This record gives sequence, C-alpha cells and structure tokens, in this order.
Amino acid sequence: MSKKEIVKGDGKMKLSAREKLVLALDVDNLESAIKWVEKLKDYVGIFKVGSQLFTAEGPKIVHMINELGGKVFLDLKFHDIPNTVARASEVATKLGVYIFNIHTSGGYELMKEAVKAAKKTSLVLGIRKPIILGVTVLTSIDQEILEKEVGIKKDLKEQVVHLAGLAQTAGLDGVVASSQEILQIRNACGDDFLILTPGIRPANNALNDQKRVMTPKEALKQGADFLVVGRPIRNASDPVKAAKKIIEEMEEN
Repeated sequence: MSKKEIVKGDGKMKLSAREKLVLALDVDNLESAIKWVEKLKDYVGIFKVGSQLFTAEGPKIVHMINELGGKVFLDLKFHDIPNTVARASEVATKLGVYIFNIHTSGGYELMKEAVKAAKKTSLVLGIRKPIILGVTVLTSIDQEILEKEVGIKKDLKEQVVHLAGLAQTAGLDGVVASSQEILQIRNACGDDFLILTPGIRPANNALNDQKRVMTPKEALKQGADFLVVGRPIRNASDPVKAAKKIIEEMEEN
C-alpha cells in the first residue's frame, strides 16, 4: 500500500496531525472506552484496541468506535501458524478495522498468508483492505533484554531492520517500531513503507515501562507516519488539553 492510499484527495495532501495520532485505549470495559472516544475523537484520529480491551469486550468495541466516527487500530499482534493468522486476518478485515498488526518474528510465510487473506476478503466484500503492520521488536525490550533474555545476539537496530525488510518482502504495508529505528528502516525500506511508532512521550513525561522512547516532534522529524500515545493523555488531569498540546507539537514539524 502506497502512502497515497492513506492520504486525502488526490494523494498530494498529507495526513493531518490528528489523523496521525493514535490513542491507546488500555481500559477493560466498553463504557470506559466509549467515554474516551467521545471525549477525544475530535483530536485523535485512530483508537488502538489491544488485548486488554478486546478480551473484555470483543468485536463490539470495534463496531462502536467505527459508529462514533473513529478509526480502529486492532493491536492484537497475531502470532501463530500461517493458516491461523490468515483466518484471523480475514476476521479483522470483515470487522472494518483501519489497521491491524502481526508479529514479524513469525516468519515470511505467516506474513504473506495474512496479506493474501486480507486482500481476498476485502475484494470479495468490496471494502477497503486494512493497513497491515508488522511488529518488529517491542519498545519494552532493550539491547540487554534482547541478548540475555530473548537470546538474540544481533544488535537491536540490526534486528529491527532485518524484520522490517522481511515484512516488506512479504507484502506488509509497514511496521510497528521504536522511533529510534526509523532512520534505519527508512534507509532500508524507502519512504512509502509505513512506520507506526509506540513509546511516544511528550517532554517531561514519565517513561513507565517503555525503554526506547521519543517525543512526538522528534518522532515525526525522524519520519514516523503514526504515533501511539496512551498514559500521557489518559492520565492527564485534562486529557483534551494534553491531546491538543501533542497535536500542537506535531504540527511544529
């Protein structure tokens, strides 16, 4: 998928800051999720539904967000045998999600089958194919964890770029990767390859359990296409004000 397919009009207009901002809905019930969507849909373009919320509420949360005018990033990181991931990709496509992701470490065949299934389903139903992103190395993992716990001796950035290249070869639209690897991915995969960056922390915000983070302005300057923000907005005394501030910082680029 070219970036021209995710921008407005004739492809010359870039995504707005709002359209690039993803709010992590890390809550455990429908009522709380809908409250956040209603409160922030004018400032946030995409709402990330992860394992916590989807396990609690299932597909209805996706339908509700779509009905409220938001777009859904289904962050379930599918990682199984190729056939199982392909079937899950069919279901995600039928749900009408804007983005979903799979683990690149599952290998080429897994990714290729996911893309094939999503394309076929979207053609049969006459709907837009979701953007499919590959998860490279989680932002909670640093070099020490990668080597000592995961058992991969390769340099972390080299591992991310390797997995990104594999994802591109398999037909994925882009990857989920730390902002600190954006330049390397761009050099290896080109400008049309999408990069969604979690671990975004505005200046002076706590890192929490994230290891590889960057501010919104810095991440966009590096070349990120989508930015995921969670606690800096949800835990703010005024979430709308916090979202507006992040938008303003993004628009400085």
